[in-house]
Amino acid sequence: MRRTPAIGRVPVRDVRPAVDCGRRPAKAVTGETFQVTATVFREGHDAVGANVVLRDPSGRRGPWTPMRELSPGSDRWGADITPDATGRWTFRVEAWSHPLATWRRTASVKVPAGIDTGLVLEQGAELYERAAGGVPKGPERDLVLAAARALGDDTRSVHHRLKPALSPEVEALLERFPLRELVTASEAMPLLVERERALYGAWYEFFPRSEGTAEQPHGTFRTAARRLEAIAAMGFDVVYLPPIHPIGTTFRKGPNNTLTAGPDDVGVPWAIGSPEGGHDAVHPALGTLEDFDFFVARAGELGLEIALDFALQCSPDHPWVDKHPEWFHHRPDGSIAHAENPPKKYQDIYPVAFDADMDGLVAETVRVLRHWMDHGVRIFRVDNPHTKPVVFWERVIAEVNG
Repeated sequence: MRRTPAIGRVPVRDVRPAVDCGRRPAKAVTGETFQVTATVFREGHDAVGANVVLRDPSGRRGPWTPMRELSPGSDRWGADITPDATGRWTFRVEAWSHPLATWRRTASVKVPAGIDTGLVLEQGAELYERAAGGVPKGPERDLVLAAARALGDDTRSVHHRLKPALSPEVEALLERFPLRELVTASEAMPLLVERERALYGAWYEFFPRSEGTAEQPHGTFRTAARRLEAIAAMGFDVVYLPPIHPIGTTFRKGPNNTLTAGPDDVGVPWAIGSPEGGHDAVHPALGTLEDFDFFVARAGELGLEIALDFALQCSPDHPWVDKHPEWFHHRPDGSIAHAENPPKKYQDIYPVAFDADMDGLVAETVRVLRHWMDHGVRIFRVDNPHTKPVVFWERVIAEVNG
């Protein structure tokens, strides 16, 4: 069985940007200009050219973008590209033999020296006639054909035979519509184009429960919404909410991480889950989902977005603890191990274990994220992402973005 060569006729190597050798997409935002580079070369002394081809999320081939050698003799080529819409794009680098550039270089040496002048000009005439076939019909093609005729007209002086072919107008035309031979394309490289907010934003961390009143010390989404106008006036783009879910009571922490909580202590928001619900519920003291929707809508009116903290961990009272005990690490005595970062201990939090039911955890995580997306959230701050497997995030992100 004949194998496809790993390197094409005109080698295209080390295409960048690339993440994990192209296994994951490079990223940009709409309207962001960035440089695509590649190493392009061929045997011998013939000239080469290169270009970038973008394909948009629908698969349409975009404009042809010429590349230039970044430093003479380096074989490293580059071009700036600017995707104009969000979605999953691809780009390729096409490399090719450049017979017109090779001819111009040869003519610049041989003609002044009087070496094979007639033959060189005849060769140029043939190349320019071929090149004209790639130029759109009309005045532009006629200009290239006129240059080809002049090169082949031995009744003219050498100067007048060369002049049309080397004119700035013709050279500019053939930069746009070059004569390409031995075209070799790189593998398609993935590119994920996101909205501008994925690149940067000014975040305001906000505990809604801190916006209470004298009559009602524990704030709600409704009372917290009154603060949004001032946040917008300060120039923030994103209002980031630490976990807004029910908080467990087992091993609830008191002020300053004390181990004994008083009857009025609300606990740590990251100790998620109680009989009132888990990651898809809101703390009853903050209001209802309808109140949360009101808060999100008011933020949107002011040009703000809401970011939710996504902390994949549970209090001992979380519904998952009873429904999915396999999602947690059990010690030899049968108890579930609480979170630790010695010498620190987090008795009110159970970390999640991923190896017993990865599929179930991925499905539930995606369900929870989509639940909040249905309520207007598009930004999530992930708590301690490094304590979860890379493959877990790869699957979750693919599902959510898919």
